[in-house]
Amino acid sequence: MAGISTEVAQVAQRLRDGMAGGVLSFPLTSFRDDGGLDLDAYRVYLADRLATAPGAVFPACGTGEFFSLDEDEYRAVVQATVELADGRLPVVAGIGYGWAQAVRFARIAEDAGADAALVLPHLVSAPQDGLVEQLRRIAGGTRLPLIAYQRGQVAFTAASLRRVAEIPSVIGLKDGHSDLDRLQRLTFAAPEDFLFFNGAATAEIQARAYATVGVPAYSSAVHAFAPEIANAFFAALGEGDHGTVDKLLHDFYVPLVELRDRVPGYAVSLVKAAARLRGLPVGPVRAPLADPGPADLSDLEKVLDHGLSLVGAVRRPA
Repeated sequence: MAGISTEVAQVAQRLRDGMAGGVLSFPLTSFRDDGGLDLDAYRVYLADRLATAPGAVFPACGTGEFFSLDEDEYRAVVQATVELADGRLPVVAGIGYGWAQAVRFARIAEDAGADAALVLPHLVSAPQDGLVEQLRRIAGGTRLPLIAYQRGQVAFTAASLRRVAEIPSVIGLKDGHSDLDRLQRLTFAAPEDFLFFNGAATAEIQARAYATVGVPAYSSAVHAFAPEIANAFFAALGEGDHGTVDKLLHDFYVPLVELRDRVPGYAVSLVKAAARLRGLPVGPVRAPLADPGPADLSDLEKVLDHGLSLVGAVRRPA
């Protein structure tokens, strides 16, 4: 990270410390049944998430349905997150689309008090020069430190990541490709202090594999609805308790992933349904996502209840 400022370095260190101490939380965004943003419900839900000691919180990202928020809603969600986090942990807001729109969101997040921004993947295929220029343009329009996110049509080569790391405000990379050969090359290409974390869907499934290439930190969608399970897995992994890790993977995470893979978009809508099963005030997803039907919801309930039982928790405490 060439020419990094003191402020950017401080944010990077806070994130590094947070990644070492807990899962990265990607909260859901609460909507009413009519589709409107329910900010009061979001505050209640988020306060509950923050009480479970995540390493950092990433509002209005993929799990938070960034793509469904207008700018005013986005501002409200990020502001509420900053207020509730109250400086206790880093707040990294999602930004995205083309660089011009991403800058607009970045400036909103900056004004709202976010510590950094996660640059969500854009929707078009692009050459490596374009991927690098996208980040340069965004960096030129905001003071926020940036984390790049490669997934879908965004995939950096080692040579491109070296160029990305030379942008002073780009501090890390979230990987959603799970190509460990390529990822290992990227970790070798980047500066020693560059941040990497596992951003695969249901990242716990591949957490051990990512750790073998020097990327132990990961985001956790399960934390959005079952922090008891997410934190138990994180602790077991960190302690090298492979028996517990294997048990949780075999009996909870793999069945959850098999259910998730039934329908496009379930990576978000299934998570939200699980939160509702626990009585959390998150509401429905917004179109084009769709909430699970009765059969899938019944199967989700069984997977969730069993997963909670493995860590001595229940769906709705008395």
